[in-house]
Amino acid sequence: MRKYLITGAAGFIGSQLANKLQEAGEDVVGLDNYNDHLYDPSLKEDRVIHFGLDVRPVDLRDESKLAQLLSKEKPTHIVHLAAYAGVRDSFGKEKAYHSNNIDGTQNLIDLCKVHCPEVRIVYASTSCVYAGSELPWTEGNEGGKQLNPYGWSKWTNECQFTASGLNVTGLRFFTVYGEWGRPDMALFTFTQNILDELPITVYNYGNMKRDFTYVQDIIKGIELILEEDVKSGEIFNIGRGQQVNLMDFITEIEKNTGKKAIKDLQPKHPADTLETWSNTGKLESLGYHPTTSIPEGIANFYKWYKEYHGV
Repeated sequence: MRKYLITGAAGFIGSQLANKLQEAGEDVVGLDNYNDHLYDPSLKEDRVIHFGLDVRPVDLRDESKLAQLLSKEKPTHIVHLAAYAGVRDSFGKEKAYHSNNIDGTQNLIDLCKVHCPEVRIVYASTSCVYAGSELPWTEGNEGGKQLNPYGWSKWTNECQFTASGLNVTGLRFFTVYGEWGRPDMALFTFTQNILDELPITVYNYGNMKRDFTYVQDIIKGIELILEEDVKSGEIFNIGRGQQVNLMDFITEIEKNTGKKAIKDLQPKHPADTLETWSNTGKLESLGYHPTTSIPEGIANFYKWYKEYHGV
């Protein structure tokens, strides 16, 4: 029988993946350090309570606690989602991102070799590794100039896992959005400010395109990879495969809230990439088909937002 360990299980994606696996009857345990990076950890606690998850308060940098957990649970599958996220926030916090994302990941790799060397690991990477590459972004065209500490920390993670000798598969996520999302991300902050009739900051005067991917489509992709016998070391894009203009994304939020956004148009932020766009053909060959439209995904998020915040 499989035993799943999800790192970052109190997070946006991790909590919902753990829930889906539990609903399917799988044996799931999670870990999370419940840090306050980017947002109040009370949201993480609320996710765990809402979904009824077993999430242990373990930091990947704590070798002793991590070793105890791996030794006791002996996971057959690990989904590694724990990381300091946030592109813009990573500037000036290089040491923190290195410690959490690179050192923590190395601890996980080293201790898996000791306590569960046959484990299958599916790990999260990011579209940031493609910065400067030709669109649409395709596996094999990565490794361009890393423009931010978050991006280079995740690129380093890919190198760590590739060199680990463990059975590993990487997934490069593209702008994940949806219910239970992070309060620092555009959909959350835009919705909050529009409802409060406060300005929203729109960089590059709104001339940006993103491959927004609904969280449940991401989870379906992870579940698919967990079921496939994939050659170790393979990496897959996991996105929607379509670009959306940022201004059109904002318009959909306005439709749901019934209010017009007060746009504070600003020049391009140094950390920003103007366009993202995933070529998902490799994952589609295994049966991946994202089904959630932007209007549907934003409507689902807004329904959750109103319920969670009592709007």
